[in-house]
Amino acid sequence: KTAVEKLLDKQIDDIIQIVDKKKRSVAKDDLVSSVLGSLEEEFPEEEKVIKELIDDQFKSGFREEILAKGKRSDGRSTTEIRPIAIEADILPRTHGSALFTRGETQALVVTTLGSKRDEQIVDSMDEDYKKNFYLHYNFPPYCVGETGRVGFTNRREIGHGHLAQRAISPVLPDYDDFPYTIRLVSEIMESNGSSSMASVCAGSLALMSAGAPIGSHVAGIAMGLITDGKRHAILSDILGMEDHLGDMDFKVAGTRSGITAIQLDLKIEGISFELMEQAMKQAHEGRMHILGKMEDSISKPNEISKYAPRILSLQINPEKIGALIGPGGKNIKKIIEDTECDI
Repeated sequence: KTAVEKLLDKQIDDIIQIVDKKKRSVAKDDLVSSVLGSLEEEFPEEEKVIKELIDDQFKSGFREEILAKGKRSDGRSTTEIRPIAIEADILPRTHGSALFTRGETQALVVTTLGSKRDEQIVDSMDEDYKKNFYLHYNFPPYCVGETGRVGFTNRREIGHGHLAQRAISPVLPDYDDFPYTIRLVSEIMESNGSSSMASVCAGSLALMSAGAPIGSHVAGIAMGLITDGKRHAILSDILGMEDHLGDMDFKVAGTRSGITAIQLDLKIEGISFELMEQAMKQAHEGRMHILGKMEDSISKPNEISKYAPRILSLQINPEKIGALIGPGGKNIKKIIEDTECDI
């Protein structure tokens, strides 16, 4: 341990302060390789132990920088939100779309409007039912600078998709007012923390882009915690490294009126009511800031895209239903064939 600490000197502190995620990762890998090379002769079979010691030093230095100075690795204060960029209607041929970028996290969400026939059929052990709103979340390897096979949906994608779907659901219009099946697909283009909350923001924007009359925008933010038992720091809009090396990942989503979804992951035994209250207050301030940016980009629903299907409802005399359908469905099939519409 002493040999590792001697070689590391102040290099850990320098790496922690590198803002760019990729450059920081490369610098850390270079440091690990350098230390391993220097200690190879003296400790030929201790590569794993050396790497663990470096990781421990890196974690301690990262946490101490925040607790002692209130300064994060990207230079932000504990309450500061990363720069936000929003592009609504970015894909002209879709029914609705939005690109939401927060720091090095970016989500592209596409809205597709369908008819009742497009409802998702859920066949579970308890019951069978249909959903007219669903959100699919995709986290491809390239979004974190990796290569790999894009295969089956994994647990992370299912969990993040459900969280984002739950956050947006409360603001959706009643089916009678907007009789469409709504599908949102979130493609994570780049990720450095809180991609599920970026999906919530981009999903809300994409719904308004598609002309869905949602009650209001929904924004999400991920909060973090660094504590050593005596000192603590609540972090707004955490980075991936702050999630990995911190003690809490607390996701909060909601509108200006209230919270629509929360998810809390703790790496410590528990959290005090005072700390939770502070985290909620800080999350509220961050959420209001993000909602302001979203409202500046698109404040009310667009007109429904010309590429989206049109749904018309007509009332007919119940006694005429049989005549409309015809023998063996002959009449209604002919109408569908001639008009190329679904009835």
